[in-house]
Amino acid sequence: MDFNSGGGGGNGGNELHNNQFYQCEENKPLLGEMSEGNNNTKPCAGPGKRSLHHCSSGGGGGGGGMRYKLLHEGDIQVCVVKHPRTFLSKILTSKFLRRWEPHHLTLTDSSLTSATPTGYMEASLSYSSIEDLQLLSWDNAPKYCVQLSFPGGTVLLQAANSYLRDQWFHSLQWKKKIYKYRKVLNNPSRWDVVLKEIRALVDMALTSPLQDESIHQAPLHIISTLLAENANLSTQDHENIIVAIAPLLENNHPPPDLCEFFCKHCRERPRSMVVIEVFTPVVQRILKHNMDFGKCPRLRLFTQEYILALNELNAGMEVVKKFVHSMHGPTGQCPHPRVLPNLVAVCLAAIYSCYEEFINSRDNSPSLKEIRNGCQQQNERKPPMPLRLLRPEPPPPPAPATILPLSANPSAPQPPPPAPSNPAPSIPLSSPPSVVNSSEILVELERNNNSANARRKGAPPSGGDSEPNLIDCLLVSPAVNTLSIQLPAQADRVLGCFALILKMLSDYDDWRPALASLLQPIPFPKEALAHAKFTKELKYVIQRFAEDPRQEVHSCLLSVRSGKDGWFQLYSPGGVACDDDGELFASMVHILMGSCYKTKKFLLSLAENKLGPCMLLALRGNQTMVEILCLMLEYNIIENKDTQLQIISTLESTQVGLRMYEQLCDRQRELKELQRKGGPTRLTLPSKSTDADLARLLSSGSFGNLENLSLAFTNVTSACAEQLIKLPSLKQLNLWSTQFGDAGLRLLSEHLACLQVLNLCETPVTDAGLLALSSMKSLCSLNMNSTKLTADTYEDLKAKLPNLKDVDVRYTEAW
Repeated sequence: MDFNSGGGGGNGGNELHNNQFYQCEENKPLLGEMSEGNNNTKPCAGPGKRSLHHCSSGGGGGGGGMRYKLLHEGDIQVCVVKHPRTFLSKILTSKFLRRWEPHHLTLTDSSLTSATPTGYMEASLSYSSIEDLQLLSWDNAPKYCVQLSFPGGTVLLQAANSYLRDQWFHSLQWKKKIYKYRKVLNNPSRWDVVLKEIRALVDMALTSPLQDESIHQAPLHIISTLLAENANLSTQDHENIIVAIAPLLENNHPPPDLCEFFCKHCRERPRSMVVIEVFTPVVQRILKHNMDFGKCPRLRLFTQEYILALNELNAGMEVVKKFVHSMHGPTGQCPHPRVLPNLVAVCLAAIYSCYEEFINSRDNSPSLKEIRNGCQQQNERKPPMPLRLLRPEPPPPPAPATILPLSANPSAPQPPPPAPSNPAPSIPLSSPPSVVNSSEILVELERNNNSANARRKGAPPSGGDSEPNLIDCLLVSPAVNTLSIQLPAQADRVLGCFALILKMLSDYDDWRPALASLLQPIPFPKEALAHAKFTKELKYVIQRFAEDPRQEVHSCLLSVRSGKDGWFQLYSPGGVACDDDGELFASMVHILMGSCYKTKKFLLSLAENKLGPCMLLALRGNQTMVEILCLMLEYNIIENKDTQLQIISTLESTQVGLRMYEQLCDRQRELKELQRKGGPTRLTLPSKSTDADLARLLSSGSFGNLENLSLAFTNVTSACAEQLIKLPSLKQLNLWSTQFGDAGLRLLSEHLACLQVLNLCETPVTDAGLLALSSMKSLCSLNMNSTKLTADTYEDLKAKLPNLKDVDVRYTEAW
């Protein structure tokens, strides 16, 4: 049936036009002027001065009435009544002969269509052809009907109940109005009229009884399209439109096109009051509720431009600090878990943008493999070859620096510091810093101990296919002692602003663990890490991590996985970011050694990579480094006799070193006496024994033959592991119902490789400690009954312990 054709006789359908119905807002003017007699309605401000709060129009749906979900399709009964022209047509269209058809109707953006285009709904009903939209409620009228008037007739939609009827009514009303506003605002003529239309559109969205994301998003998309197609608007028009749509943005993210418009406004007018009054709640909502900037990158860009606009205000840094504090809240715990990762994502993207010009030059720069192989001669590369770091002129007598492959350094034993394989951390004299432009960047290789360490670890030669790590790509040859990347003024301000935000984030105790975890993979471009200003700014954040006693924080100073560099490597002497004599390095070592990292593996890593800096700092009286050297001697980390003598000489050169070395000698004499052959082969401590009791017992004689030790039902803790690792012949250890935990297990796993039977029943060990047992290949019996063992850890242990035959996992997750 053609709904758009005109009909005669406008009075024939009077039975459908009774004065008892709900008057539709569609009969009002499109702008919906507010009644002056409504005492409950506050007048709206004029153009450009509209209040940021929504002006109530007194329309339906804005209060606490019934709410409905926006319908997009549904099943309903349809009846079409043509306006009769003759007496016969009046009889045929009477209510006694009226026919209803079931249809599955779809509410598209422009019309009402049926899934089965036959009968009454053979043709779609355009919203533009609907003249009136009403709810029928007179006597003897069909129940639950919505009336749609069009030229020449009326369409009746009958729902199953009153709620569905109202849902259809409000959905059709919404679709029709949005269709009209889209047409009006797509062809603007006068901007004062357009502004009124935008305000009316916002009021309609805010007062609608429909609950759907599109109710607020559709007007925002219409307005963003309007702004995109009229980019030459004046600044005042921009601000008027932003103020008009502010109520819609209180609970909705702006669409991408609108984000671009907001970014432009932040860049062009950062001191506008609109930035503070309108954009602040929008950005706060983005940071609190956004789940993934990858899906909506323009939200991230808008947040970035907003923060930069705050930074342009008077006392901009203080304004930024207050904003970050407002996002955290006044309490010690931020109530919004998404704020921190969103702020970090914005900071990382902003810092990346500062070096984007440098990063784009990588296409023609040497690859990591070519850097490692030392193939950086001009004749070996296709021209042109933009460099990665600009080499300064070598000082006059030495010859120009050469690029050394990773395997070029000798791996001879280390002579007294400063040694070639482990250079002292003192800052050498050099030529002035070189200025690096985006067209001239060169990366050279580390010339110190990394190559020797790689050879000791069995790394492939320089011609191999493996790529160098981050340190290899950043540290420079002897002629390049300092680097200075020159950023444009704007990029320098951006870097300073977002580096400050990272500092502020590290000052909040509740945010620091998550921040450390997010920064552990070093998510910055190599160009940023080669920039002295950036690494100097970031040093404060790393220092905060190193001062935090929580293991989950300071453990993030280490690399995220084996073979990768971490902040510990970058800020240690010889690292690209180290700008002191090792103070930060000493702080990091101190906190790591005070945690669960007093292990052979950590000490071995220090001995291989940072022995020179450790000895230099110990020579200067650093107590942490003195302790490190003593532990290296105690655990036989250093095999070379000359190096051992050098360490002993270093320890004896200071008072604190001499005292700790003498204590070490005393412990070694006691250890020899303890490990001397003799004594019992089995030993059981009485219940309620403590760590001190065990230490006192083991210091009373020789226990070199002790193979079976039972500490069941005693009060020993992980601290007794320091005594247990001194028993060379121990094969069976019973820790049933003790407080022995993960830290003790890690220590046992490194020193008691011959242990065969271990009973951990009813101990507080977790997966973190149990996983360390995978290195104890001699284990054949393991009791983990009533522990916090998980199924994944159990499967991992079974795969890594080939001799394990007797396992008890009852009352665990793996049972």
